[in-house]
Amino acid sequence: MTDARPSYSFDTPGSLLVDWGGARRLGPLLAESFAERRILIVTDAFLHRNGLLDPAKASLQEAGFAVTVFDDVVADPPEAIVLACADMARAASVDIVLGLGGGSSMDIAKLVAVMIRSDQPLADLYGIGKVRGSRTPLVQVPTTAGTGSEVTNITILTTGETTKMGIVAPQLYADRVILDAELTVGLPPLQTAATGIDAMVHAIEAYTGRHRKNPLSDLFAKEALRLMAANLLRACDTGTDRAAREAMLLGATLAGQAFSNSPVAAVHALAYPLGGHYHLPHGLTNALMLGPVLRHNMTAAAQHYAELADVVLGTSGGDVAARAEAFVEFMDDLMTRSGAPRRLRDCKVAQDHLPVLAKDAMLQTRLLMNNPVEVTEADALALYQAAY
Repeated sequence: MTDARPSYSFDTPGSLLVDWGGARRLGPLLAESFAERRILIVTDAFLHRNGLLDPAKASLQEAGFAVTVFDDVVADPPEAIVLACADMARAASVDIVLGLGGGSSMDIAKLVAVMIRSDQPLADLYGIGKVRGSRTPLVQVPTTAGTGSEVTNITILTTGETTKMGIVAPQLYADRVILDAELTVGLPPLQTAATGIDAMVHAIEAYTGRHRKNPLSDLFAKEALRLMAANLLRACDTGTDRAAREAMLLGATLAGQAFSNSPVAAVHALAYPLGGHYHLPHGLTNALMLGPVLRHNMTAAAQHYAELADVVLGTSGGDVAARAEAFVEFMDDLMTRSGAPRRLRDCKVAQDHLPVLAKDAMLQTRLLMNNPVEVTEADALALYQAAY
């Protein structure tokens, strides 16, 4: 007789629609779900300037929505961006918020939906469960298959010159998520690779986490990894492959649902300083650190890696150590074949700067505590050196 399993919960947004071309029908889709009609679209200048926003905006206006657009979102957004966006939303009396873009746009949308109904200072929101009260209705439409931000309750902001902090609260879950893979067709190969690897790291770390790993997060993580392992290279090689794009977007969302309930760990903790100091894309920094961290965790996570090998390689049973090693080698090979840079030196990271990165990584206690194996500052330095 087995021991009783500890209690667990699994939280996710209220509604998820998978709909190729759904952004072109956004007005009717939202009009049937929400009474609010003063909508703020949170996006970036590239999407707005290149007309990628136009079909969604036109559809909303035709359905009777008064549309305000905030397009100043940048990668690794600083606090000033969310404050400016909230000011615009208040000035327009916005009563519904739409994040349309990559992870940064959706992260800003989450916070703005909270802030326009709250007098809490932004500084008081950092941490877990610090948000009080409710928010305005929130809709998320991702344009990349990577961050999973559309289905998470987490926002990451750059809080200083190089540091990042997170806000985690149930209010950050969206009311509705629309997955329109047509929006991802224009992604170039390197961005497709970086965002896809980011999502795969989400699935791996959710599956191997020390805390809050549970049967539901495991199911989502394994299916996410299966979809993305089979379709990443197809999406990179043939950007218009509809089936591959749909599989990658769904996989990224499933991975987001997994790690929102079973948090990520040391790969992300070591990736954040690279983004902060060198402004490298988040997916790329995860790719750079994945191999060293997987090997560092092998002593505690070999069984889990072996199970993931069964998912991506079709193995079934047998020697755990061999299957675990095969999984690590598979991920290394996949990242290499995707065309993503593989070494820190390839990204102009200075070798004499590695101790600073290691020290900064230690600030990510929320993530490090979930890693299967302890990571000390000396370990972090060794991991950066292994990735160099």
